[in-house]
Formats: sequence, C-alpha cells, structure tokens
Amino acid sequence: MINRRRFIRHAAFASAGVAMLPSLPSFGEPVVEQPFLSFDLHTHPGAFFAKGSPTYPGDGGALKTVSGMNEGKLTGAFFSLVADAPLLEVTATGIKTKGSYAPGDASREYQRQIGLLKEMLKTVPASLALKTADLDRAYQEGKVAAFLACEGGEFLEGNAEVVDQLYADGIRSIQLVHYAVNVLGDLQTAAPQHQGLSAAGKAVVKKMNSLGMVVDVAHASYETVKDVIDVATAPIILSHSILKMEDSRPIAARAISVEHAKLVAKTGGVIGAWPSGFNNSFEEFVDNTVRLVEVAGVDHVGLGTDMDGNFKPVFSSYVQLPQWAAALQAKGLSKADVAKVMGGNMKRVLTKVVG
Repeated sequence: MINRRRFIRHAAFASAGVAMLPSLPSFGEPVVEQPFLSFDLHTHPGAFFAKGSPTYPGDGGALKTVSGMNEGKLTGAFFSLVADAPLLEVTATGIKTKGSYAPGDASREYQRQIGLLKEMLKTVPASLALKTADLDRAYQEGKVAAFLACEGGEFLEGNAEVVDQLYADGIRSIQLVHYAVNVLGDLQTAAPQHQGLSAAGKAVVKKMNSLGMVVDVAHASYETVKDVIDVATAPIILSHSILKMEDSRPIAARAISVEHAKLVAKTGGVIGAWPSGFNNSFEEFVDNTVRLVEVAGVDHVGLGTDMDGNFKPVFSSYVQLPQWAAALQAKGLSKADVAKVMGGNMKRVLTKVVG
C-alpha cells in the first residue's frame, strides 16, 4: 500500500532528472518549478487513421488535440496507427470486428496511414521523435515529441522481416494485437487461436528487440503476455488498460488482473493507466491509477489515454494533466513518485529499449 504520509516527508525529491525541477532564479527572484516530464503511451490525435471514413471528425481534430498536449505540457507520446481500422465497427457498447483483410490489403492500409500521420505532423506543433534524446529536447523546448507506433500487427502479414521497414519509417513501438484476430497471438476479446503467442509472434518480438522497438502487449491475453515475456529481452509496455473490477462494467473484458499487471512489471516495463468509460468518473480514474501503483509498483505505471480513440473517456483533454498529477499527490504519492508515473517510467523504458 502507498504510505499516505510519505509525501509530507519528501521535502526534497528527484527522479532521474525528470521530477519537478526548479529553474535557477536570479538573486531575489522566486523559484519557478517546471512541469513534470510527461508521456502518453497511447494516443490517436484527431483520429487521423479514420480519414475517409464516416467516423472521421475532420482535419481540425489533430491540431486541436496536439495544441491541447502543449497547453497541458505533455512532453511526448506514442502517436499510434490502427492496423485493423477498416475491420472495426464502433457500436454503443464498444468495438466489433467485421470481415478480414485480403492478401496485400493490410500493407496498403499501413502505407495510407503512415502517409496520413507524417502529413499531419507537418501541420501540428509536434516533432517526429526517434530516440530518447528527442524526448529530452522536447522537454526543454516545450514541444511534443511524437514517437510513432502501430496498434495491431496486421501490417506485418505474419512476416517478421517487415519490421525492418516499419523501423525505417520511424515506427518505434508495435502493439501485437488489437480487436481483429491476427496471426501473431491471442487477444483479450476473442476466443484463443494460438494458445498464446504464435511462432510468427515470437519472431516479431525477437526482431523488435534486436532493432530497439518497444513491444506493446495491450489487448493481448494473459497467455500471450506470458509467452512474450518468455521471448523478450527488454522491458515491455501495456500501453492502455486498468485493473479489473466488476464484470458488469463497460468494456470490462479489456481490464487486467493483478497477475497480468505483475507480468509486465516483472520485465521492468510500464502499464499505461487507461481513462476509458470503464471508470465512472475522472475521480475514480485517479483512484484506479493508485490501485495500479499499489499492485504493479510505482516504477511500472504511466498514462495511456487512448485519446481520440477512447470509449467514453473520463480524461478527454490534455489540459487535465496537471489536475491528474495534483490528484495523485493528494492521494499520497510523493512528487518524485508522481514524476515517475507522469513520464519518468516511460523515459526509462525508452532509454533502455530505443536508446
């Protein structure tokens, strides 16, 4: 359990250079604290991937979201493509799948989405990030570092060698599975097909580790995560989920057990606390973040908003970031611990994996 008196005793604090560090004032000037370095493990600014579909909110959405990132002082994020986007249908109760890709279609969809994302980056106040140094630079400049990610492995079409091309395109994280069943492994929301991670999935994890890409096990079944950990040689992330509560909650199938969370922590990885409609309110999301910290450890929790792709979010704008940080401190986390959750933990993983 978190010691709720601990923050009182922390008059001084530090966290690998990413806590709230005071700028050096001139004599007689007040000390002004800079914001926490912060990172979102999973975001889809403006739902860019949906352009051309009836659900696309329009070209102004990305600018609004990324401007909100800067206003809320977000340092960096994984801007994520959605590999199975054409196969998904949004309903009142969540996501359903429809059909499957014909050979070559997934690759063409990747080319479409990566093109859209790179064009979007030319029009919003964010810069493409490839290494941890880009995150540090973004922190100093106050401009969002956009690390690129893929949600779902359909783009690979079962071929681990394709990972080389994604890496060359700037992709630094791949979430192995999403909602559509694929050849890499089993997911939380569908009947098992591979009894965990498939042979193709194992080859992909090994290739990602060799290149320096972050393996994301969001949406993956417990058995799949176990198999990933057996193969992986670097910390992994679970970019957006939350601990299980009542099975009657919306999208309860996407929540994870205590054991599931501990598997990710065992690798030195990070779980992005997910402010979806699973939570009844922003306040409950804060409580559920604290629960996750208590279970996985403060070194293994971050933020995964799923912004602009989330189901009934209780965290709907990045201007809420300071409010979230303050609420976590009010719950008993020290400033140093809040700094870890806000972005320090993810910076550690990026440094270890991406370089």
